[in-house]
Amino acid sequence: MISVASCYLALLLSSAAFAAPVADLFDAAASSSATAATGLAPSSTSSAASSTATVPYISLNPNFPMWGPNDPTTPEAERGTLGASVIGPTDTDTVLQNPDLLAPPTTDAGSVPNAKWPYSLSSNRLQTGGWARQQNVNVMPFAQNLAGVNMRLEAGAIRELHWHKTAEWAYILQGTTQVTSVNADGQNYVANVGAGDLWYFPPGVPHSLQATNDDPAGTEFLLVFPTGDFNEDDTFLLTDWMAHVPAEVLAKNFQTDISTFAQVPAKELYIFPSNSPAPPSDAPISPNGVVPQPFTFNFSSVAPISVPGGTYKIVDSTTFNISTQVAAAEITLEPGAMRELHWHPTQDEWGFFLEGTARVTIFASSGNARTFDYQAGDISYVPATYGHYVENTSNSTLKFLEIFNTDKFADIGLSNASSYSFSSWLALIPPALVQAHLGFNETTINNLPKTKRVLTAPYNVTSST
Repeated sequence: MISVASCYLALLLSSAAFAAPVADLFDAAASSSATAATGLAPSSTSSAASSTATVPYISLNPNFPMWGPNDPTTPEAERGTLGASVIGPTDTDTVLQNPDLLAPPTTDAGSVPNAKWPYSLSSNRLQTGGWARQQNVNVMPFAQNLAGVNMRLEAGAIRELHWHKTAEWAYILQGTTQVTSVNADGQNYVANVGAGDLWYFPPGVPHSLQATNDDPAGTEFLLVFPTGDFNEDDTFLLTDWMAHVPAEVLAKNFQTDISTFAQVPAKELYIFPSNSPAPPSDAPISPNGVVPQPFTFNFSSVAPISVPGGTYKIVDSTTFNISTQVAAAEITLEPGAMRELHWHPTQDEWGFFLEGTARVTIFASSGNARTFDYQAGDISYVPATYGHYVENTSNSTLKFLEIFNTDKFADIGLSNASSYSFSSWLALIPPALVQAHLGFNETTINNLPKTKRVLTAPYNVTSST
């Protein structure tokens, strides 16, 4: 027989249990979770409960690409137990190059717009002496603030005298290009630039481009414009303007006989063949002198900085003074290496892949993330503040450009300081805060680099319980 005293005691004990503060229960759970996850009891440096105590932990299962571009197996829309085989028509070549679209990693979620455009999909404008193809918001709506043109000139061919509403930045892919220009003060400039070198013309500055015969094939280069809606067909061309001015007005303007203009083209030339140009030393001497800031920069002669995992070098207005609207980095990654997790605070990143293959996951906040695969000739685009990395997925060196609409290059790395100018983040905040967020143990936190690390060396990823 149960006594009244026993019932009363049980009631008191249960009331005390239910009256325990909820926060105390969560603190206890957090302490238990942190100990289990890190192997360490919370120390005096960890005064905050782990924020992950109330949500599941991430999966440590690998999320490697399901196949490579030369994989002999048939690609399927399957990853582990997820998905199903493809039983309808499919473009196998495209699927082989984009494994993370058909079978994305399980970490992808939500919606991120397309951030890849291959120049091979751009309509090409063929001319006698060369060609040009472009990328802008019409084909890649995500790329709101930068656009590109890929242009080829045979030896001697000329991209006619012209100017743009926007600045023009260029990276030479092969051959030698002679550029000419005159600024608003009547100062002129003529120079030859080779593979890996740059030129930059501010908005409205007239210029021409011509392939020399240093390379029998001529030249090919990449043009970048700091606006997403740039259209190469909207360029201001010398012959186009002349063809739309009455001949008597031309004669009056140049103070010469009207017959002088008998051979002015009736429509634009754009790209046309010619003989190889004379050396820059033969250029006319202007009574006003030469431009005070060169329009070209010998980027190929800049020694790259070697770090574990690859190399990098930077160019912006601090070194190429005239380039006030475009900054860039040229990066190489060894097989298995990566450009560390980072983001750019204020500027979108327009990327171009020169060699190798790459994998990039873009984090757009609020649970939105998407992974893309890139090959040589592809354009990537990452808006400002979006977290991302670049991983070399090939067995050879990956080489690519990061280009920004800004005068100074800057980014913020997750494991490190800004690659070039900002202070570290996780490595330089209180360890307790890092532990509370991520459950890192003291050894991991102590190993976070406090010095600049742009690239991450190859690392054999292993899993432990």
